[in-house]
Amino acid sequence: MHRDPRAKRPAPPLRPRRQARRLVLGGLAVALIAGCDSVSGIPGDEPEQQAAQVTTSAATVPSSSIPAPPPAPEAPPVPAEAPPVGEVPGTPGAAPALRRWAADLTTQPIEELQESCWTLAPAHVAEMYADAAPVLAALAGPGTATATAVSWQGPAVTVRAELRDIESGYACPRVFATGTTPQFDDADARHVVRRYLSRFVGQPLDPADTEGEHPLVCAATPATWDPRGTGSPLPAPLANKPGALTGVTAFDDTELTSAWLGAGYITVQAPVTQATGATQTRTFTLTDGSATGDAAAQGYCIGDVTP
Repeated sequence: MHRDPRAKRPAPPLRPRRQARRLVLGGLAVALIAGCDSVSGIPGDEPEQQAAQVTTSAATVPSSSIPAPPPAPEAPPVPAEAPPVGEVPGTPGAAPALRRWAADLTTQPIEELQESCWTLAPAHVAEMYADAAPVLAALAGPGTATATAVSWQGPAVTVRAELRDIESGYACPRVFATGTTPQFDDADARHVVRRYLSRFVGQPLDPADTEGEHPLVCAATPATWDPRGTGSPLPAPLANKPGALTGVTAFDDTELTSAWLGAGYITVQAPVTQATGATQTRTFTLTDGSATGDAAAQGYCIGDVTP
């Protein structure tokens, strides 16, 4: 069992930083204790407002009079002092997105980076970004792209950023020893559950942390869900039961615990509060992708929630 000790802090003021679509950040205040992960903030995807239905005639309302949606905000300019980042053939946005992050790596304290890099477990941000020199050495060379990510390989470490983050204009990468592959652990699993619950109760760690932009739920197909190792895989249950947490209004961010099931699966227990005020512990079951044949670099997804 692993427990997340954390002290709650009010969210910091919004400030431009990360997503090109919004360029504002929610608060992710963090305290790290002896390698344990910690954050504050709680969540939930805000329902999209349906567009008003208008019954009219094209002759009476010319299409030119219908206002177009406002354009998405552009990413801020790359800081002049940002470290160099090698270009990636076929992915022109990769180098600028990593340069914006690298500028913060060389000028901001780790707490600021933990706030900016809210998709990553805070403890891992502190570990991966502690020594900037080998990271910058890797980024100085050319990068290579796959279908989901871009990597820069250096003599000591490899830096890997997901394409969905690069598209936002600011990408927080994973850093791991060259010659190895990215590893995902219990801190990553707890952070996925923290983000999922935070969305559900209406306080996402960042306004952009939505299922559409950053999927956390395992897909129902292909049917590869088999946490008990029965040999008869099924579709991941959570994808087909969106009401699994109906009535939950809050959760205890300081009491997330985790336990391994084996074969690429892990459970995270989370005390949640119902609208009635009653507290229950819900068990989230996650996989790291290797058990389902998914790209391991994508990390954990939640396949089921049970009482």
